[in-house]
Amino acid sequence: MAKRNIYLKTVPPEQAVLTLRQALDRDTLIGVETIASHEACGRVTARPVHARCSSPTFHAAAMDGIAVKAQATFEAREDHPLELELNRDCYPVNTGNPLPGGCDAVIMIENVVDNGDGTVSIENPATPWQHVRRIGEDIVGSELLIPQNTEISPYDVGALLSAGIFEVDVHQTVHATFIPTGDEVLDFDRCPTPAAGQVIESNSQVFLASARKIGINATSITTVPDHKEALSRAVRDALKKGCHVVVVGAGSSAGSKDFTRPVFEELGKVLVHGIAVMPGKPSLLGITDERSEYPGRLLVGAPGYPVSAVVCFDELITPLASWLARKPAPARHEVNVTLTTKVPSRPGMAEVLRLAVGRVGKRIVATPLGRGAGLLTTMIKAQATAHIPADREGIEQGENIRAKLLVAPEQLDSVLMHVGSHDNTLDLLANELMGLPTPIRLVSGHVGSMGGLNALKAGSALFAGCHLFDPTSGDFNFPFIDRYLKDMDVTVINLAVRHQGLMVAPGNPKKINTISDLAREDVRLINRQRGSGTRILLDHHLKKAEINPRTVQGYDQEEFTHMAVAVNVRTGGADCGLGIHAAAVALGLDFIPLARERYDLIIPTLFMNDPRIRALLQCMDLQTTKSKINELGGYETMLTGRIMNPGDGLSSKD
Repeated sequence: MAKRNIYLKTVPPEQAVLTLRQALDRDTLIGVETIASHEACGRVTARPVHARCSSPTFHAAAMDGIAVKAQATFEAREDHPLELELNRDCYPVNTGNPLPGGCDAVIMIENVVDNGDGTVSIENPATPWQHVRRIGEDIVGSELLIPQNTEISPYDVGALLSAGIFEVDVHQTVHATFIPTGDEVLDFDRCPTPAAGQVIESNSQVFLASARKIGINATSITTVPDHKEALSRAVRDALKKGCHVVVVGAGSSAGSKDFTRPVFEELGKVLVHGIAVMPGKPSLLGITDERSEYPGRLLVGAPGYPVSAVVCFDELITPLASWLARKPAPARHEVNVTLTTKVPSRPGMAEVLRLAVGRVGKRIVATPLGRGAGLLTTMIKAQATAHIPADREGIEQGENIRAKLLVAPEQLDSVLMHVGSHDNTLDLLANELMGLPTPIRLVSGHVGSMGGLNALKAGSALFAGCHLFDPTSGDFNFPFIDRYLKDMDVTVINLAVRHQGLMVAPGNPKKINTISDLAREDVRLINRQRGSGTRILLDHHLKKAEINPRTVQGYDQEEFTHMAVAVNVRTGGADCGLGIHAAAVALGLDFIPLARERYDLIIPTLFMNDPRIRALLQCMDLQTTKSKINELGGYETMLTGRIMNPGDGLSSKD
């Protein structure tokens, strides 16, 4: 009588997957290769990707119409149309055209009357930067575009190419093969008619379709008969061809003709034989060793019954292959989310919102991302989408809506929601956190320091980055916390001391040396948005210099990040802008120091034990992280990770 197999102790599928993850050396098994960016959809980045150039690289018309200088149109009225001479007062442009020199707005062609004599008339004035895509609106050269270990989406491909990235380093695709077995099994491609005791083989095709759907490079072979030597040759051939995963269909149970386990034991070690799930119990997992000549490969024995085979794929192969590929296990899920801001919309037109989504306390909160048609990066940052119905005029702040996740639901617990001031160290931390054994995705809404405090008050973020300076006390952040978060217990932890100053073009052609130079008529400023700490710092220094902000050219022109300010200076959109030294270094600008400031993380104390916050603080405490912060330029890390107290300020001894 032929010897029968016996089961090892059955284990839950989760434990089986964990056992194999601990046994497999993923970094050795799955290598790194460089591929063309346009062929990278579905692949996973092996290293962080930084933009090589900005998008757009010039101020561009966002509508068909005429380009004008907005100030020259302010007299236009419905009862008193303004006449403009073509190619002198205005210039015809199509969508995407560079903005002619001296122009800062576009009037839609629908609002322009052609007088037929080389002139046109308009009835409404234009506002500065109306219908204009500004330099760096979507992507700023040198900024972090995609962190490591991130699956590249179709939108990412467009962003890579737009940013001048034509090749990208990615982890190799997982290669797998399926080996059907059984004397009674007939190959489907021969279109057989089964006799009694025979079945048409189909599990291989279910495996191939499912595997390819999650990005596995999968193949199969013709059916192998129930002979141990034949099965051993088939498995060895698959290993020789470079397969990372070999799946044997059927033969994993305890029958006398089930040879999967003994073949696996000749090639390596069986770690799991039997999972505590029905159907699917006979599933088998192992790993090759030196006896196979190809150690470290994953071996899977899938049950022969079709439903059991599907359970094996869903419960074991999918999570293990996804882990090898550094991809989340696929999921399709809808959730209720609470909007952090009001979203207006035009009645009669349905709209799809891109949302940054994460769990804050007991709620899933969603921050709407940029809604412009050209803002490709919003799809990179989105975790969900939602529809505003055509019969709605918008969605109110705090309203619950239904959202479709673009990520697995469990990933919401690994999303670290930040709302507050922009800083380049956040990009650095975003990449470092994605490199952890359990990756954390840092999602950041750049609304300024005051916006960050308001988000904490509304319960819409796990932490806020702030650098608010109070001239009266000489302290940072605490006077504003006392004023706006007086009923909230928060912990303030320093991320870095950073240098703020005026960023100017290389060589400083306008000879800008002090804040007083901003009052000059030949100097154009690019400003930060209201409520940002940088805007508050600028206003403080203008007041000290007795300069009326209204006299500063460009004071009302706003950007939301330091990098966006820097790219405007770099490309000639402005002569200078206040920002951090790191942004100037990143884009090769000259820098005129103005102030040292504390950039602190404001964390509600009730979130201090949240695993995502703990991971953030542990990452900040690493010497390697501090060294990378210092390498950005314009940062000091002597306070990094330290809990700050009221009155600490930033003394000269620091």
